[in-house]
Amino acid sequence: MGEIVGAGLLSHAPTIMFPQKLRYAINGGREISLVPGLHRLRREVLDELKPDTILLFDTHWFTTVEFVITAHPCRKGTYTSEELPRGMAQIPFEMTGDPAFVRQVCARVNARGVRCHASEDPALPVHYPTINIAHFLNAGEAWVSMGVCQTARDNHFLAVGRGIADAVAQSDRRVVLIASGGLSHRFWPLDELEQHETSDPVHIFTPEARAADEKRLKWWQRGDHASVIDGMDEYRKHAPEGRFGHYLMMVGALGGKGCTARGRLFSDYENATGTGQVHVWFDRPGPGWQ
Repeated sequence: MGEIVGAGLLSHAPTIMFPQKLRYAINGGREISLVPGLHRLRREVLDELKPDTILLFDTHWFTTVEFVITAHPCRKGTYTSEELPRGMAQIPFEMTGDPAFVRQVCARVNARGVRCHASEDPALPVHYPTINIAHFLNAGEAWVSMGVCQTARDNHFLAVGRGIADAVAQSDRRVVLIASGGLSHRFWPLDELEQHETSDPVHIFTPEARAADEKRLKWWQRGDHASVIDGMDEYRKHAPEGRFGHYLMMVGALGGKGCTARGRLFSDYENATGTGQVHVWFDRPGPGWQ
């Protein structure tokens, strides 16, 4: 019987891929906490957990009529971001897949009444929420990405998570879930951006968005996922990244409102050109995630 051995909501902010000199230059001469946080996560968490498969929810991969998950035996190539080639260019990647597990995920999500498709098309694009996190954390485990369906509602995201949990239970895999995305997600206008590039959260787009993010961080640290789920209508006023589907799918697999996993911060709460960014890790609270 397989198990979900850990889960995290991790920032993929483009600045983590910038050369150190550039990171320091835009952050007042000091390092952003997101970079050492990822190194700590690999060393202190993943090296200890030794997962077989990592399933990553990618907030830049938007689908429309169904959820889509990668079913390739291997994905290999070189990545340059269409959004920001200045900082994310010519990045080599190689990710071993897990087609058998992916097919089971697809079957179990469909059984929950949500349409899901497993794609192994070699031309399927790769997005940087996957590339950036894998760059720091991929040590040879199977890596699988799942998109965010832009027509889905909260109940669909949670149902996808429950389908994933069903598939894991029926497998022999030790699985880690990564929700790759940020918190509140509004950018400063172009002519103001340079004034708001440092990581200090004073530069979050509005004080209200910062307060909403920090409220959720407190809930996570208490293991109060029910409040986060119940507060989604309020939170949407601050445009959480990916409609917060990355978090909802992850927590759906961990028990939804019944999840009591406490969050550990592996970074500061930081600004990235107006958006809220943080690394939060959720350990198994006991024999189950409920």
